[in-house]
Amino acid sequence: MHTFRIAAIISLLLSGGPIAVAADKPNVVFCFADDWGRYASAYAALDAKPTANRVVKTPNIDSVANRGVMFRNAFVPAPSCTPCRSSLLSGRYFFNTGRAAILSGAVWDESIPAFPLLLRDGGYDIGKMAKVWSPGTPADAPIGKQQYAFQKSGMAFNNFSEEATQAVKGGKTVAQARTDLLGQVEGNFASFLKARDAKKPFFFWFGPTTVHRKWIKGSGKALWDISPDALKGKLPKNLPDVPDVREDFADYLGEAQAFDAYIGVLLKQLKDAGELDNTIVVISGDHGAPGFPGGKCNLYDFGTGVALVAAGPGVAGPRVVDDLVNLMDLAPTFLDIGGVKRPPGLNSKSLWPVLTSKKAGQVDAERTWVVTGRERHVGDAREGNKPYPQRALRTKDFLYVRNFEPDRYPLGDPKGVTADKAPTANELENDTFAAFADMDAGPTKAWLIAHRNDKEWKWHYDYAFAKRPAEELFDLKTDPEQVKNVAGEKNYDATRKQLAAQLTKILTDAGDPRLVEKDCRFEKAPFTDFPVRKK
Repeated sequence: MHTFRIAAIISLLLSGGPIAVAADKPNVVFCFADDWGRYASAYAALDAKPTANRVVKTPNIDSVANRGVMFRNAFVPAPSCTPCRSSLLSGRYFFNTGRAAILSGAVWDESIPAFPLLLRDGGYDIGKMAKVWSPGTPADAPIGKQQYAFQKSGMAFNNFSEEATQAVKGGKTVAQARTDLLGQVEGNFASFLKARDAKKPFFFWFGPTTVHRKWIKGSGKALWDISPDALKGKLPKNLPDVPDVREDFADYLGEAQAFDAYIGVLLKQLKDAGELDNTIVVISGDHGAPGFPGGKCNLYDFGTGVALVAAGPGVAGPRVVDDLVNLMDLAPTFLDIGGVKRPPGLNSKSLWPVLTSKKAGQVDAERTWVVTGRERHVGDAREGNKPYPQRALRTKDFLYVRNFEPDRYPLGDPKGVTADKAPTANELENDTFAAFADMDAGPTKAWLIAHRNDKEWKWHYDYAFAKRPAEELFDLKTDPEQVKNVAGEKNYDATRKQLAAQLTKILTDAGDPRLVEKDCRFEKAPFTDFPVRKK
């Protein structure tokens, strides 16, 4: 056994911490995309019917999945970027991260340990490119003799479709535009590899915002040759299968393919540097698709389900794992990989035993459910800056959603939308803070509101924007896409009560303010102290 491993085990035993089984402290590269959802071509084989995963092409993500572990049932703790990251960084439920549990007006509680800093203190060099969140790691904070952020080669790749389209208009070919933008990723990571101490392991967080809005209409076809027509019959039931929405989704998938191309650059650099065989690569995203009904800011699978793949030393593969996992489980996982003691206060459970197991399917018999939730996304989405509090329990067979304030609009107030009036198409496509502000602006949002009075599409409009009952229940055996609420049906009454009780116990045991506080903190300042934005 390696000397390091013996010392690490002795140290952890003396400290009362977990025994990490990752040998010789491998490097970790964590690729975490904004708004990516569960779209990678490797997932096509896992889908019960043809989906958009048959259209998107992600060879680099697939290459990691094909030599490691692909999780079938990975979910975010909250389908909004800041609370999701707060949970992931801390290993706590988002509602246990103070003001970091919300997006607009978020403030990190410096008393909460964040795993990257714990890895740094445990002997790792750490670095990042693009978006993380800032618990103790601002862009200008020195880490030893190096900087935390490595971004001087350029960050235009974060706006891939906009930048590439502009370059093409300026006379470059698509290939040239792509090479230039990928070159920024390469240069930034090369700077980190050069600056880091070669005698130490490293943790690098790559967090491009590329898949987030705004992207350019028609960019999926123009830049990535994704035909909107190829998506016909492959969209989820909650999306209108019409030309405008198919084009919007094709553009979205184009951004996912850009993310995949970035990963290809990183993998090549690791290989060329002789580090790939000693690096665990983990790839995921912070929630589902933005600007689409049921996606970002929703607790349906389309909003909370994400891709999660991992490969590297100690990770047994190729395998598909069916365990239900929460991304906050990555915090103790990364600490176990680095042989670092876990801090107190975690609500999460390390995935390292699952990653190292050689078993496929259900690996950990206890991983049969996950809890997701949200409070507030955009500050002024509702009158008084009020949140839309939700929690959900997802099991193998059911999704149970508790809406604590059913009199509020789930995606924000209508703001000018009436039976005979709506914001202009330009406002809806380009102004995130127009009507229903918790849904990102975009063509699909504009299309839905424009067709709100059409009998054929009214269900889709109501599904996206209408008020919801206090309880929702979906039978995944008969309704995997979660479009029929059976909470009020008698034959599901026992199931509804059982899941409601289970969710209540989990939240109460975890100290959720929604359950344990009579005067819930999320309903008052400073959580609601957010200035109303002006157009």
